[in-house]
Formats: sequence, C-alpha cells, structure tokens
Amino acid sequence: MLRVLLASLAIFSFSVFANPKVLVETNLGPFTIELNQEQAPASVENFLKYVEDGSYVGSIFHRVIPGFMAQGGGFDQKMGRLATNPPIRNEASNGLENKTATIAMARTNAPDSATRQFFINYKDNQFLNMSAGNAGYAVFGEVTQGFDVVQSMATKPTKTMGRMQDVPVEPIVIINVTLLK
Repeated sequence: MLRVLLASLAIFSFSVFANPKVLVETNLGPFTIELNQEQAPASVENFLKYVEDGSYVGSIFHRVIPGFMAQGGGFDQKMGRLATNPPIRNEASNGLENKTATIAMARTNAPDSATRQFFINYKDNQFLNMSAGNAGYAVFGEVTQGFDVVQSMATKPTKTMGRMQDVPVEPIVIINVTLLK
C-alpha cells in the first residue's frame, strides 16, 4: 500500500512540475518544443501568451541562416509586422545556453526588448550567451522532436526583401501551434 501511495505521489509531482510542451505545425512539417518554465519563467509565460491567443498561426520564419539559426513569429506572409505585447525582461542569465536545437527570444540591441520573435539554434552559438559586455539571448526551451523539420528550413533558398536578408523565397508558415496537455 505504501509503495502504491509513493508511486502515485511521484506521478502527481512529475505531472505538476513537468515542463510545458508545444507542437508547432509548419508547411514543412511539425516539431515539438519543451519549454523550461523553471529557468525561464518570464520567457515561457510570454511565449505561451502568443501560443494561447493564436497569434503565431499564419506567422512565418522570416530569417533562416544555415549553420546559425531560424527566426520566426514576428511577421505575416506579406512581411507585415505582427502586433506585440510589451517587451519582457531578458533572462539570458538563467544558466541555459544557446546550443543546438534550443529556442531563444529574439530581441533588438536593447537587452530587455524581446516580444514575440524567437529563434531556433542550428548549432552551439556560444557568442549568443550572456558574458562580460554581452547581455545575451535568453534560451527558454528546446526542440525535442522534429528538429529535422527545423533543419530542412535551412535547405530552402533565401532572398533579400528591402532591409531584410535571409528571407525564404517560399514562405515557411506556422500553420498551427498547440500547447500539449
């Protein structure tokens, strides 16, 4: 009886504290992101607001650089800027590093300027981590399934549109984003 009770408590505590997972469906296929709520609470909360309000649906990966990263979430298919919530505090000091398959908040040169845009690292990008004189880019999760889909984005031809470089010629569209239960 005691073993059953302990096993039940272990399952309960795991489910209560399990990191949220999000399924991202694109026109190239799906991938799953596990979010690190414990180490990046503000970034995860911010990302989930856009997931839950549905505003990532129809957005694109507008900047894809092979051997570096794929950035998305901030523009529609006509390269129109999407509405944002207020910027969040940079959590680059959270101990998570910009490693292969991690997802991080995109921002301007101002450290606390991240809103809705994110990027997925194609390789370990140590120079994006916080260091002396570098505010860093806050990692808040990792692609745990379907990283091959994210990698396939880097095989698509890109172009320059106005001041934007590395824009996929054929839009890479986020068709749906679902918080997995």
